[in-house]
Amino acid sequence: MATNQTAPPAPDAAVDERGKSRKRKMVGIVTSDKMDKTRVVLVERRVSHGKYGKYMTKRTKFKAHDERNEYKTGDKVEIIESRPLSRDKRWRVERLLDRPQEA
Repeated sequence: MATNQTAPPAPDAAVDERGKSRKRKMVGIVTSDKMDKTRVVLVERRVSHGKYGKYMTKRTKFKAHDERNEYKTGDKVEIIESRPLSRDKRWRVERLLDRPQEA
């Protein structure tokens, strides 16, 4: 007597069992807005040295896609991992977190 059980759907690589996104997110400062639809975002992170334990600041620049060219130099933004969009771009600007005051 075989029961008609269907296998559960294959898990999507971008979504976990709770429906949350598993794509990496980072927060950084836009350092360049000179390219069309591309922003260079500087992400800083604090890491501990493996041998000496001293904390160091590591800086990495990511090229992120900005479809409407709305983010400017100095903006604090959140970027999210995406499919490759060009040779260097693998991130998208998700949202604006803070904009510096204009003088």
